[in-house]
Amino acid sequence: MTLRNAVSTAIAYGLWPAIFASCIALNAQVMQQEYAFLWFNLLYLGLALTLFTLEHLKPFERSWLPNDGQILTDLSHTFFNKGAVQVLVAVGTVYGAAEALSPEASAIWPTQWPLWAQIILGLVIAEAGLYAAHRIAHEWAPLWRFHAIHHSTRRLTVINTGRFHFVDTAASIILSQPLLFLIGAPVEIFKWVSAITAFIGILTHCNVDMRFGWLSLVFNTPELHRWHHSKKLEEGNRNYGENLVIFDQIFGTYFRGDYRPPQDIGIHEPMPDGFLAQCIHPFRKEKRGPEMSGAD
Repeated sequence: MTLRNAVSTAIAYGLWPAIFASCIALNAQVMQQEYAFLWFNLLYLGLALTLFTLEHLKPFERSWLPNDGQILTDLSHTFFNKGAVQVLVAVGTVYGAAEALSPEASAIWPTQWPLWAQIILGLVIAEAGLYAAHRIAHEWAPLWRFHAIHHSTRRLTVINTGRFHFVDTAASIILSQPLLFLIGAPVEIFKWVSAITAFIGILTHCNVDMRFGWLSLVFNTPELHRWHHSKKLEEGNRNYGENLVIFDQIFGTYFRGDYRPPQDIGIHEPMPDGFLAQCIHPFRKEKRGPEMSGAD
């Protein structure tokens, strides 16, 4: 191996953990600020711009770089569907309820643990709900009709990270956050879990050439998520984890092929192109369960 190749390989393996660790460190500072929510959004925007730049400097799939005609639709989903639901539910209801419930439940939550250990516990608990919501969205046809909008993209990029129907987003939050409520997680843990979910979510979708090694045994990485967007059931109905793949490992839905993930991704069913048309599409007359849903 030449020196140039060795450096390139080192960068490829170090890029994901370096970016993720930087986000964690910066978020720790952000949470101490007076306008933490505003600063978090600036941090997230900075991450998005960084990954967008890397996608064009060091793309994993060059065929995913050209405009697919869905940029405005993807951004509309991000701001008006996923973003709006998360602000209304996660920020308004979740943080408010967490502050209201945590005093009564404080004896349940291990507040004596170091903060990092509490964050990991919060991630694992939330992941149980996120995994269940994601798997149900694939295997139950009524919810798949909403989740299919996310999978209808024909390329993976930071731009379509937030391409979710509002019903799909709400279902994930509703099934994951109550688990943290029940065990009495402090509001700080809710904020950390939400922040890490946002970081890993956009990292997972980025079209950047990276290598992951053992990280793909623990985290939901771009490598695993590219398989998840495959049109083939045996590849696509796998890797449901949002942040961690612990439940994929436990329930046998983990998949990591020893060959390159498919370039041709998406769904087999028709999907309208426009934002409003996609929002209405799942409510139209009953359709046969799609191939990606895994419903026989």
